[in-house]
Amino acid sequence: MIEAPSVPRLQTINLTKSFGELRACDGVSVNVNAGEILALLGENGSGKTTLVNMVAGLYKPDGGEVRVSGAPVAIHSPTDARRYGIGMIHQHFKLVEVFTAIENICLGMPRESTRRGLMARTLAFIEKYGLGVPLDMKAYRMSVAQKQTVEILKALVRGADILILDEPTAVLTPQESEKLFDILRKMKEAGCAIIIITHKLAEVMELSDRVSILRAGRNVGEFATAKTNPRELTERMVGRKVDLSIERVHAQKRPLLTLEDVSYAHAGVKLLDGVSFDVSGGEILGVAGVAGSGQKQLCEAIAGLTGITSGSIRLLGEELAHLSPREIYDRGVRLGFIPEDRLGMGLVGSMDVTDNILLREYRTQRGGFIRRKPVRRKAMTLVSDLAVVPPDINRAVSQLSGGNLQKVLLGRELMQSPQLLVTSYVVRGLDVNSSYTIYDLLNDRKKNGVGALFIGEDLDVLLELCDRILVMCAGRVTGILDAKHATRAQIGLLMTGSEAV
Repeated sequence: MIEAPSVPRLQTINLTKSFGELRACDGVSVNVNAGEILALLGENGSGKTTLVNMVAGLYKPDGGEVRVSGAPVAIHSPTDARRYGIGMIHQHFKLVEVFTAIENICLGMPRESTRRGLMARTLAFIEKYGLGVPLDMKAYRMSVAQKQTVEILKALVRGADILILDEPTAVLTPQESEKLFDILRKMKEAGCAIIIITHKLAEVMELSDRVSILRAGRNVGEFATAKTNPRELTERMVGRKVDLSIERVHAQKRPLLTLEDVSYAHAGVKLLDGVSFDVSGGEILGVAGVAGSGQKQLCEAIAGLTGITSGSIRLLGEELAHLSPREIYDRGVRLGFIPEDRLGMGLVGSMDVTDNILLREYRTQRGGFIRRKPVRRKAMTLVSDLAVVPPDINRAVSQLSGGNLQKVLLGRELMQSPQLLVTSYVVRGLDVNSSYTIYDLLNDRKKNGVGALFIGEDLDVLLELCDRILVMCAGRVTGILDAKHATRAQIGLLMTGSEAV
């Protein structure tokens, strides 16, 4: 048992929350002390977000209690949470884009708070923790790291000394992540209690003091970080032994996809600027870059969703530039596309698994009638082979967790026997178990000569899974590295537009 101070700064005792028949949190008890960083781990759907949303006042618990410095508190809203020193930094920032940093910080503060006083408090926190951000810059002009800094400042200025961060490094470069870690360590030294939710085990091992693990809505383990390891944490998360190695399959080097000097401009802004590269059959080419570096436009240009301004896109010699997705399909080009937005672009949330597969296949059916029986058989095979939970092909896919949504989407695209797979953040926000299932699927297709463009945010995964890594910055290719010999530092420099050494 881990020894802790007698009175934790924040404590949940048997917190319970249900949504209909789903018990999202089932008597969860966790605590974090002042001057400590607690990592909260668990698979998708394990109850992590529900738990912190109750602490932050976004959900009302069905049972249990929250204590702050040993005293039971009633938290019915984010305002109540702030009153008790609790601040939450969401993965999707809550800034008004046309406001400056200081205007966002002042927003919602009591009327008696003067702008001069808030500015003085903000500058004091900037000095204390090294939170560098231009206070007169509008949010829409900020980098992701700067927006995150403003969110942290908002919480601190409002009096928070209990901070909850949800996937804080999801879209940061390695250098930005390290800077954030330095800030969190300084806050810890100053006595703040910090909870981070992350799927990146390397971050857990580097940053946290303790780890609490949720599985199926229950707390199934608590560890001192210094006395555990990624394998033990993963096995406790999924409830069985797992292999954390990603297989690197030898690339066949058969020319497949070629882009030459591809550019794309929108509203006078160049979003792709002279992009050139190739992908071989049996190769996984990783793409790294901070958010907004042109990855989305690159994927959509290859898939025929965005027309390019100039350049050439060829798949097995067939020119795809300026063709629509249907025209690409009609020419017999087998292209699988996994977009970043699973429900907005990939699947129709109100439809079940069968109908979402049918969307890809209805044009191949003959005679003017849709035969659902063979498609239902495919849906049942997909659900079984990929262990989709719940295994119900009649359930609307919007009711599935993120990991199971991604399995359905990837499984459907693989059923088309693609020659090339274009995947955009295919494991973003997924737990370890779901992520490794998808890595295995990509490697299985790679063995059969399928090429893959893998846009990702976890550099450790890119280095282990991919054969080469293409790095983008501001719509340009800043380097293409051999993954076997590349380093995180090299990639990080290229992501900022600097030359790697």
